Amino acid sequence: VSYNSNTYFSGRDSGTDQFNIIPQISYYHSSGFNASISGIYYENFDPSWDFTSVSLGYFNTLGKQKNIIYNLGYTRFFYSDGYDDFTNSLDISLGIRNKKRTFGSTVSASYLFGTDQSYQFVSNSFANFTLTRKPNFAIRFRPNISFIIARQTFFFTRTIRTPNGPRFIDFTQNVFDLLNTQISFPISITSNSWDFELGYNLNLPNAVGTETDLNTTGFFNLSVGYMFDLSK
Repeated sequence: VSYNSNTYFSGRDSGTDQFNIIPQISYYHSSGFNASISGIYYENFDPSWDFTSVSLGYFNTLGKQKNIIYNLGYTRFFYSDGYDDFTNSLDISLGIRNKKRTFGSTVSASYLFGTDQSYQFVSNSFANFTLTRKPNFAIRFRPNISFIIARQTFFFTRTIRTPNGPRFIDFTQNVFDLLNTQISFPISITSNSWDFELGYNLNLPNAVGTETDLNTTGFFNLSVGYMFDLSK
């Protein structure tokens, strides 16, 4: 389960100051098959429980050192308010990491569809520094930077001069561009099967379409996880 101290969309402030909570249960098989069910709760939205998602995927590695990773997945979204623009997502990701897994990068692509369709690309690069390590305990610093590039639709109104006077005309503009750069500074603590993470995240949204200069935003995140073996 993850807690985020504030809510932003592609780094943008929605105008509502609120936290969000994301619970998730996942299953991973040694064959590479994985499945998860998740959702998100917003403090001040109505309904507060925005959606439930169910995902299926296949994860594996390539190369003798297993330093190339890939994942194929499908996600189905069930929205509480009946929203149906993007109810499905096909996802593919490809990453590379060094032998010690202290540095790496991943590129992911998603095709979103429902009554409408869109697509996005996310690039993420990370470092993994071990601050202290014992047989059943470790503290790590895992800074990362990610870039979100996506197709975005903007709706706006302009005044048009006509012989009969001014008229207000609605326009639609589709933009494919960099939406946000996020830099994260998380500290991870693992103890046996428990995992805790506390971090600060900085958003650097890029103004696209009809947007003007956007403010830098930031939030804290806290997550708690527990992993166990079903075969025992």
